Amino acid sequence: MKKSFLLLIILFSMVLGVRATPTKLVVRVKSKDAKFIGTGIGGAYVVIKNNLTGEVLSKGLTTGSSGSTELLLQTPLKRGQAVTDNKTAKFEATIDITDPLFVDVEVVAPVNRKNAAIKGSAQLWLIPGKDIGGEGLIIELPGYVLDIIQPTTHETIKADSLKNGIVHFKASLTMLCGCTITKGGVWDADEIDVVAIIKKEGITIKEVPLQLTGKPNIFEGALQADGKGNYQVTVYAYGKKNNNTGVDTINFTVQ
Repeated sequence: MKKSFLLLIILFSMVLGVRATPTKLVVRVKSKDAKFIGTGIGGAYVVIKNNLTGEVLSKGLTTGSSGSTELLLQTPLKRGQAVTDNKTAKFEATIDITDPLFVDVEVVAPVNRKNAAIKGSAQLWLIPGKDIGGEGLIIELPGYVLDIIQPTTHETIKADSLKNGIVHFKASLTMLCGCTITKGGVWDADEIDVVAIIKKEGITIKEVPLQLTGKPNIFEGALQADGKGNYQVTVYAYGKKNNNTGVDTINFTVQ
């Protein structure tokens, strides 16, 4: 009887000894030279995996605000100074572990903009009971969200409808976080090259610079159409100071 009781005590102690410890990991995703990717643009999708086995430990979207423009971009920062607050977008996971665990953190953002979504990743050790909270793990992604809005995809344009044979182009451009691009603003349109590369029947015929319109984020340009045929337009954006890039391509026909 005493032996059985002693065995139960030993087994119970062993169970207590291997009990998993909930450990928090906060993940934030930031647009390069801009703000955090949050609810306003659909969030960043986060997947946390066991590096050894590939097991998915947690997954979900970042939610919250994009953060403070003044703090992130207009304030000299000191080491250890926080750049987030309790409203800044994040994904928070709680993972039960018994031993230190090496994990992969993979992100894609903005998740709802497939043509502009960028993947990023990081690796780190999780230690049982040692939360990675506060600022958490910040993964930065380069790029722009760029959409050609005129002409539309596979649009057929009647040649006789073109005034003086001119085709007009428009594109929408924002930072990955959805932040606005304006002339002379925090994200200055004059610091970004936006150019349309025009092909007809697969052969490049011209490059057309696009200029900011009177509306934030909207750039436009025009091309003298080279007769009827199948056209392709690729618009790229290149940040001359921050090295961000973005591209979109559509096809249209002039008949």
